[in-house]
Amino acid sequence: MQPLSRRLYAISALTLAAVLFVALNIATDTFITTARLDLTQTGQFTIADGTRNIIAKIPEPITLKFYYSKKVAADYAQTAAYAKRVRDLLGEYAALSRGKIILQDIDPEPFTGAEDEASANGLTGAPTDSGDTVYFGLVGTNRIDGKEVIAYFTPEREPYLEYDLSALVYHLSMPQKPVLGIISSLPIDTGAGGMQAALQGASQPYTIYSELAETFSTQMLDPGQSRIPPEVAMLMVVHPASLSAAQLYAIDQFVLGGGRALIFVDPNSELAQAGGGMDPRGGSPPMSDLPSLFRAWGVGYNPGKVIADRALAQRVQVSSDPRNPVASYPIWLHLTPAQFDAKDTITANLQSMNLGSTGAVYALKGATTSFTPLVRTSSEAALLDSEEVRFNPRPQDLMGLIQPTGETFVIAARVSGPAKTAFPAGPPAPMTTAGQPSPAPLPPQIKQSSGSINVVIMADSDIFDDRFWVRVENLYGKRVASPFADNGAFVLNAVENLMGSSDLISLRTRATNDRPFTVVKEIQAEAQAQFQQEAEMLQARLTAVQQKLHDLEQGSSANGQTSTNQGLTGAQQGEIDRFKRELIETRTSLRNVQHNLRKDIDALGDFLAFVNIALVPIFVAGFALLIAWLRRRRRARAMAQ
Repeated sequence: MQPLSRRLYAISALTLAAVLFVALNIATDTFITTARLDLTQTGQFTIADGTRNIIAKIPEPITLKFYYSKKVAADYAQTAAYAKRVRDLLGEYAALSRGKIILQDIDPEPFTGAEDEASANGLTGAPTDSGDTVYFGLVGTNRIDGKEVIAYFTPEREPYLEYDLSALVYHLSMPQKPVLGIISSLPIDTGAGGMQAALQGASQPYTIYSELAETFSTQMLDPGQSRIPPEVAMLMVVHPASLSAAQLYAIDQFVLGGGRALIFVDPNSELAQAGGGMDPRGGSPPMSDLPSLFRAWGVGYNPGKVIADRALAQRVQVSSDPRNPVASYPIWLHLTPAQFDAKDTITANLQSMNLGSTGAVYALKGATTSFTPLVRTSSEAALLDSEEVRFNPRPQDLMGLIQPTGETFVIAARVSGPAKTAFPAGPPAPMTTAGQPSPAPLPPQIKQSSGSINVVIMADSDIFDDRFWVRVENLYGKRVASPFADNGAFVLNAVENLMGSSDLISLRTRATNDRPFTVVKEIQAEAQAQFQQEAEMLQARLTAVQQKLHDLEQGSSANGQTSTNQGLTGAQQGEIDRFKRELIETRTSLRNVQHNLRKDIDALGDFLAFVNIALVPIFVAGFALLIAWLRRRRRARAMAQ
């Protein structure tokens, strides 16, 4: 047999390699549809365990209709790329469900029944330059007429794609939403406009409430209500500024009877001061407390103290000082993973939270309950009087009041274990009104919990304020929320954990990975502290010299002299000149401090730019020169031999 020629052998090898390559791609696409290689630090593109649990628990088949105007959107590369990612992820969901998720692809071309169907299902169409409409949404249905819709996959929500899809499947899998009872003196369900705006149809609930209402059946309870309705599975209390004894007793009995509670108190609620007066429930004081219940649960809390933290202070605009327009505001805290309990389900995955005017909670000595901190401050924190913070909110002044002791303060904690009633003498006497029937008798009092109570307490209510954590935009008539912090995640995580479900918790915080420039923040904090010392020195000098000049002028007037320069003695004029020189020197030193602040940060930026832009090309060029030199040397040796 004649051997193959070298040329024919090469052609055969290339043909075989091409066939194997195509066959491998077909096999991979057919049998390995869910395989992914995710090299991100947080596993951003890996299906989370929470999603797998939700899909595994689907009781009956769910139909997902993916509407995407493929032909109309072909000219929009960003939309097409995002649509491919959505379709791939939906395919993974269907593959993992083992037939429980029925996926349908629908292309609603213009002037077709599919387009009418997309519009009738509540999808939002995006107009194009050609006049056509792009539909890019999802409609999910179950066997009991349940329906969930994602009207349009907006680019702002792309980082939260897996959460949005899993939440949709989760809601369709729940035959009935559990009831979340809410007691609040803040208009969290109507927004800053309060009930007046709600009656006019112009209310905008705070985003956290809107997200809670999507997952649970929320029920706002009257603060004067003496009983917690039996259908309430969990209770959330927000800024309880003025609760009656009957309401406190109802909360006490609910918790002792095994009910779960999430409580937000506040020493200085900025939400209450900003918009509470516009609501009939409003006009509430900025401070809130539950002293009798907290004592019974073994928790201490001082409503007259606000936490100020140098290390966690947010940077804010200060228009009153043109020389230093940005300052650190120590009562507005930016919390990072170092401040969260990494072992608790509620806080394990949190990346950042922004809070304002928080208080501190702590465990009372001799308590029978267990106190587990969830959120802490740094060691650069101190407690300030809430009245002083309220009436003198200048960042520079507040920074000067901080005297850290190295202690960290607890902002939020989980309280569990056996507890006794806060009403050992029995329930409070019912309030009766003339002409009204007497209320029904209360059930027998629970004196002590039969097991462990389960309560989460946070000393802050401004966590609900949208400006601290989310950007809400109107896109094609729909409100789209894009979180930049995990305030909402903390609240929803806590509610779901207390309700007994944690499947969505691992998904909610995957997109808000906060990676602050810690070195820059340290430089800013150090320079800010130095600037504050200089500012205080300047103010002290200014006050002393002004007082001395005032005394000199008063003395001159008493002697019949004028307060002008002509009526001053040489010594007095010398004092004025010396003051002016000191003033100029101090201002110069302040400018030097500000320059040094920018100088250090700019130097760091220049170094990083050099590393990212120039160092790699220099390294590659050096490596190439080294290889060339080695080859030249080897060639020279070969020629020498």
